[in-house]
Amino acid sequence: MPEVERPRGPRLVLFGLGWLFVGLGLVGVVLPVMPTTPFMLVALWCFANSSRRFHAWLFHHPLFGPPLQAWEQDRVIPLGAKIVAIASMAASMIYVAGFTETHWALLATMGTSCAAGAAFILSCPHRKPAPIAARTPERTEPGR
Repeated sequence: MPEVERPRGPRLVLFGLGWLFVGLGLVGVVLPVMPTTPFMLVALWCFANSSRRFHAWLFHHPLFGPPLQAWEQDRVIPLGAKIVAIASMAASMIYVAGFTETHWALLATMGTSCAAGAAFILSCPHRKPAPIAARTPERTEPGR
């Protein structure tokens, strides 16, 4: 089936958004309170709809490519990424709750968002599923 081309205007917007999310993901590399992979996933989607070249570049990037490939192929979040994400959310909550004078409603909103994000992260597998044959070993009954 041939790929449908988007009009030039929306492609340019998505291309710009792709680079914005790449930038946010790069900030997440150095700041523990900002995630990297979710921003790169959004950037990958933007590039998939605007630029085959930059989609391929990001998808095969030596640093960012492997988690993006794992997500696209198997909906897997690597264990290390899960640990960093949940630890970052917890550290952010502790910092905001303990060291700032944030209104309780904003704290509740932040806590709810972090809990929802953590629940989603924990619900995803952290390794590629085993092939079906490996999951259901054949059993033989004794005496047969």
